[in-house]
Amino acid sequence: MHSAGDLAGRAPASVLCDWGSSRLRAFLEVEGRVAARADGPGIGLLGGQAPEEVLRRTLAPWRASHEFERIVLCGMVGSRAGLAEVSYVRAPAALAPWRAAVQAVRWDEERVHILPGIQAQNFRDVPDVMRGEETQIFGALRLRAALGEGRRMMVLPGTHSKWVEVRDGRIARLQTYFTGELFELLCTRSSLLRLGGGLEPDEEAFEIGVRNAARYDLAANLFETRSAQLIEGRSAGWARSFLSGVLIGAEVHSMLAMPSAPRGEVTLIGDPRLTDSYQRTLAAFSVAAQCLDGDECVLAGLRAAAENL
Repeated sequence: MHSAGDLAGRAPASVLCDWGSSRLRAFLEVEGRVAARADGPGIGLLGGQAPEEVLRRTLAPWRASHEFERIVLCGMVGSRAGLAEVSYVRAPAALAPWRAAVQAVRWDEERVHILPGIQAQNFRDVPDVMRGEETQIFGALRLRAALGEGRRMMVLPGTHSKWVEVRDGRIARLQTYFTGELFELLCTRSSLLRLGGGLEPDEEAFEIGVRNAARYDLAANLFETRSAQLIEGRSAGWARSFLSGVLIGAEVHSMLAMPSAPRGEVTLIGDPRLTDSYQRTLAAFSVAAQCLDGDECVLAGLRAAAENL
């Protein structure tokens, strides 16, 4: 335990963390406001480092001047590869039972609270899961009360994109797409982007990729990423944008073809760069979408979860 001398002069604060597969986002809150932010590697990118050590190193600069009243984490930190495995809450899931399923663990003489993920059937009636996105969804419901009324579709682009049906404020179903991780693998491990230079994004190439996704088979579309560089002299930036359009377009086209999916306006939650790409893609399929900032939503969700801790 910390001694009285250790704690003297240290300001009380809360630590709120979204620790997913690809990145760690930690927020220091003092008197209800974000005072600092720290970023680190995701659970899937630790490279042999222990999660405990990564968290210790990330929070160390704050420990010198703050006493942590509570530390609340969501995301893949609650998976088998994280700090402690936390069971999923089964859908339909509302805020209260999800929040009640938080698990407290000891870490560095601190009491750390890890939030559960959600298990639900997808739109093909196959089991699906998520960790972290549910926190953003409950945060969005806090920020925009109208989203808790009726049947809504929320989309959370990322490493594993989630399409989530929300009914009257409850998470009902979800569908995962491997889009983000597949894009990264194809960019770094395949032959598709090993030609030429020039990495500037190309909006027209992205739009061509989206259009092709609605017309042709995914596997055939993918190789055009390489052949356009070989034969037409397209830059690596053009090819990367085209590939992004093909993959996001294929995801959107597939989801909109599912008869059980909710119709109407879509709510996008995430990094503005990603939500902009999805908004443009949805517009190409004549679907309207509003965008919410992922950081704002996850903070609102973490705060909602932490209220009674």
